[in-house]
Amino acid sequence: MKSRFLLSVLLSAFIALSSVSTLAAQENRYPDAKPMFKAGPPHRNIAVRNSPTGNLVQWKGKFIDITHKTVTFTMVGTDPTKTNVTTTIPVLIIPIKMVYGSTNGNMTFDPVSKKLPNGKTIIQNTIASPMFNPGVNFTQGGTNLGTTQYADAFQRGNFWSTVGTKNKLYHVLLGAPTVLPEQSITVPASQGKVIPNPFGPGKVGIYDVNALDSRLQSFIKKFTQINPGVLPLFVTYDTYITVSGTCCIGGYHNANGVQPAGQTYATFTYVDSPGSFSQDVSGLSHVIGEWMDDPFVDNLVNCQGNNLMEVGDPLRNSNPYPYVLNGFTYNLQSLVFIGYYGDKASTSVHSWLSFQNDEAAVCPGQ
Repeated sequence: MKSRFLLSVLLSAFIALSSVSTLAAQENRYPDAKPMFKAGPPHRNIAVRNSPTGNLVQWKGKFIDITHKTVTFTMVGTDPTKTNVTTTIPVLIIPIKMVYGSTNGNMTFDPVSKKLPNGKTIIQNTIASPMFNPGVNFTQGGTNLGTTQYADAFQRGNFWSTVGTKNKLYHVLLGAPTVLPEQSITVPASQGKVIPNPFGPGKVGIYDVNALDSRLQSFIKKFTQINPGVLPLFVTYDTYITVSGTCCIGGYHNANGVQPAGQTYATFTYVDSPGSFSQDVSGLSHVIGEWMDDPFVDNLVNCQGNNLMEVGDPLRNSNPYPYVLNGFTYNLQSLVFIGYYGDKASTSVHSWLSFQNDEAAVCPGQ
């Protein structure tokens, strides 16, 4: 993601802005609400649990950008220019029930009990989505990148000059998630409330980002299954995060400690209002894409107003792309390729700058 985040969170983050009004004015929309993204430094001094199987699988690369500066980066998986293997990252899903009392909305948003029109819960529909289900064929501009998961197809397209020729078996996949026991957060009125959805019908909860991240840290400590070799993914339902009193963050990724042994983690909200910001798994596609290409929130680039390789942020205002899987239409956000940050565009499929070919220029400053 792109600028430094007050709290010490990202990373990779995913957000939209709206003003916060009083409960008495809840029936009014937020006319200044707009999508935006922020990022911040990882928690470098937080102790990390040892992994019984090793650190997050990661590789390092570098390139000389258009300004003739060397950019070094770390990404999840193995080096696509040198390896021809599949990497599967274990995922732990931790559902979070958000509870608002009589003083701040009197509603509960529960991703475990909420049933969607297709009969699935929020958690079940997330797992069934193209983010985890490898059942969608991704053919971009006439080139078949494979039948796989969304983030894997993106990364294959990102390095298609080698993956499409000599390293055709290269993949970075999310493992079938293990769902851990649901956790509950009762939101104090001072930290959040229920408001009309600024982007669609119905109501949503809002919750302060610093308060949320503090609770996520407690959950990370609680579950012994969480270690640097796995990705903990915290899932809320219809709950946007606020920063400095403004709404709305749809999710972020971050890291405790530093590479290579740091603990990465991510959170997103599943919004079930059609056309809303962070609709179904669009927030998740943003967060996972950024986690994959900047897992420790320290890949610095030379772009004006964007000093991190957060691949979802440049397309935060773009419309999501629909993918139908098992009768349900999922909405996924496009992501920029490494060429956007000044690498040779020929690295990617068709020399595109983004997965959906919806970015025409390199980043400002290149």
